[in-house]
Amino acid sequence: MPAPRPQPRFPEPDTAPFWEATKRHELTYQTCTSCRAVVFYPRSHCTTCGSSDLTRRISQGLGTVYTFTVIMQSRHPAFAELGPYAVAYVDLDEGFRIMTNIVGVQEPVKNVQCGLRVKLCWHDQGEGQLALPMFEPA
Repeated sequence: MPAPRPQPRFPEPDTAPFWEATKRHELTYQTCTSCRAVVFYPRSHCTTCGSSDLTRRISQGLGTVYTFTVIMQSRHPAFAELGPYAVAYVDLDEGFRIMTNIVGVQEPVKNVQCGLRVKLCWHDQGEGQLALPMFEPA
């Protein structure tokens, strides 16, 4: 079994609710009650108007690859055995962008492309621990 992937360091007041939600396989984002802007990554204030009146929502987990790169080799123990793997920015249908991995493809160099429709899947880090949101072809 590969080494666990790097984890956030807690306490982390802005992102802790996001990571708690991952344990339930929920990808959360925020919307501003004042100006209706979509806010991601999790924060204590709106990046558009500065309001602290934010509402947490759950994404449906559908989106499109905005851009990507394929990592051919990594010496970090958590990634060394993966072989080539895709790191991508995915634009979610709700209006936010997330950096993630594209999984479930045999050859990421050939099978991942900008504009690819993807859906959310989860990489569990251990029983009762947080999970990492990843995406696979839809």
